[in-house]
Amino acid sequence: MTSTRSRLRLGSCPDSWGVWFADDPAQTPWHRFLDELAEAGYRWLELGPYGYLPTDPGRLREEVDRRGLRVSGQAVFGALHDPDRWEADLRDARQVAELVTAMGAGHVVLLPADAGPGAHELEPDAWRTLVDRTAELGRVLRDEYDLSAVFHPHADSYVGTQPQIERFLDETDPADVNLCLDTGHVAYYRGDNVELIGAYPDRIGYLHLKQADPAVLEQ
Repeated sequence: MTSTRSRLRLGSCPDSWGVWFADDPAQTPWHRFLDELAEAGYRWLELGPYGYLPTDPGRLREEVDRRGLRVSGQAVFGALHDPDRWEADLRDARQVAELVTAMGAGHVVLLPADAGPGAHELEPDAWRTLVDRTAELGRVLRDEYDLSAVFHPHADSYVGTQPQIERFLDETDPADVNLCLDTGHVAYYRGDNVELIGAYPDRIGYLHLKQADPAVLEQ
């Protein structure tokens, strides 16, 4: 009988090394990141900001293969609540999807655009746009690239609190998009990760396992 532990796929990604941008001279060079990831015992990675790691599929495949690594997916930011940003967001998502597909991975993580400090609420029309555009993008990724779209609620964005997460899940179709549960971001707004898992077990398609220090939150 296969144990639950043996079926887990554990990986990490560049932001665990402090990498937030494709090109920053102060951050860890990409080849050192890959070396240290493999040395730490990981076998899976998320690609991080587009352009940090090589974007030529042949070159990237060579680099990960020789370190015994496999790719799980990649994230892309999008202001999907803003109809004027749709074409740019779709272009960015397609760019990521092409690389993810070439690497044999299966997920694209959709990150909402930053809205500044605090828990924000969208006006009804903007919320409807966010839900509809996310679902539309999920269908593009599914039908054209055979990829699964997972939406990542994020602190200081328009979907971060537990009620916002629940509303988003209730108003979207699992055939189009599911949840990337980030335990740290949920904790940031004092949400209940266990409660979310219990209420939406079939909607969690991807996991970012993080934490938040309650003492720091109190400050």
